[in-house]
Amino acid sequence: MNKKVILNAKIAAFKEMTQPSTIWIEDGQIQKIDAHVPPSISDDYEVIDANGHLLIPGMIDVHIHGANGHDMMDGTEESIMEVSRTCALTGCTSFLVTSVTSSIDDLMRLIHNVKQVIGKEPGAKIAGIHLEGPYLNVKRKGMQNEKYLRHPNIEEMKAILTEAGSLIKMVTIAPELPGGLEMVQFLKERGIIVSLAHSDATYEEAKQAFATGASHVTHCFNGMRPIHHRDPGIVVAAFEDPQVSLQAIVDNIHLHPAVVRLMHRIKGAEGMVLITDALQAMYMGDGEYEFGGHQVTVSNGEARLADGTLASSTVTMNEALRKTVESGIPLTDAVYMASTTPANILGLHKKGKIQEQTDADLVLIDTDYQVEWTMIGGQLYSDKKQTV
Repeated sequence: MNKKVILNAKIAAFKEMTQPSTIWIEDGQIQKIDAHVPPSISDDYEVIDANGHLLIPGMIDVHIHGANGHDMMDGTEESIMEVSRTCALTGCTSFLVTSVTSSIDDLMRLIHNVKQVIGKEPGAKIAGIHLEGPYLNVKRKGMQNEKYLRHPNIEEMKAILTEAGSLIKMVTIAPELPGGLEMVQFLKERGIIVSLAHSDATYEEAKQAFATGASHVTHCFNGMRPIHHRDPGIVVAAFEDPQVSLQAIVDNIHLHPAVVRLMHRIKGAEGMVLITDALQAMYMGDGEYEFGGHQVTVSNGEARLADGTLASSTVTMNEALRKTVESGIPLTDAVYMASTTPANILGLHKKGKIQEQTDADLVLIDTDYQVEWTMIGGQLYSDKKQTV
């Protein structure tokens, strides 16, 4: 049925909370929002009662590697499809397929598979590709495979863009590497978001990268030179620049809640993006996994290499939302950071909001932040409560 009406939904969007409302949906878009329950509803509408629970815009994950036992770099289309399904179960309606540092052949295979899957996703929609590497600094490599780390190469990037077309939306690089600033400018000129991480850039080098066109920081505080009072690094340079937005992995592992509050106090909801940075262990639980050419052990939700290095996360978007609120961030701001800010950064002007003439990408959550159902383009992905 192409027409739906949602009754008794408490809406959290655009940093405001409304009283229970009625949302009319036709052909995948929100047509009207009323503050009252209609006395009668035409039979051609499917009626969905939200029972006073919280309706939020579909969350958008700009940094995710895998989920539910599937790694999107494994060379199969099915892994991308499974991430799409799992994202939808956790309240994420759009995502960037995110690579790890690899051979050029493996990266090209990922791009090919994304091209095959896009438009046929069973759940959350692919909003593009985020290249995390390979132009990263070995000193801050984290779990990135040192074997494939290399200096920025514009000819190689041209070949990648020829294969990917307009799919590349974000590239994470270390700007201090030889050719780094030239790569920043090259990508910026093509409308690609340049993000800094896995970088040993100084404050001055980061400022220069931002002046050249970088505008984002990947998993802020992680994989970069730490703040020192005589050597402030990337983070302080980003804090000072109002045009720069920050990714936050809010899992109580990668960031202390006090740091989450600090980031929010300085950047506001408009300058922060909640991400999962999840590997295939997300939605699976503890165990042994292979990721980025490494063996990863997940214990109590923490994913680490044998030497103790953090290796992505297992948090889901609905968990990240809950933990952000528990950190002391207002719920409406947390929703904005999970939905509206990433939509704005990616230029998805009809997503990340609950307004008339926007896409009906919606998530109903209960008081424990569990997803009751996810709607993508006006279609319910699941009307069954999912426990994550």
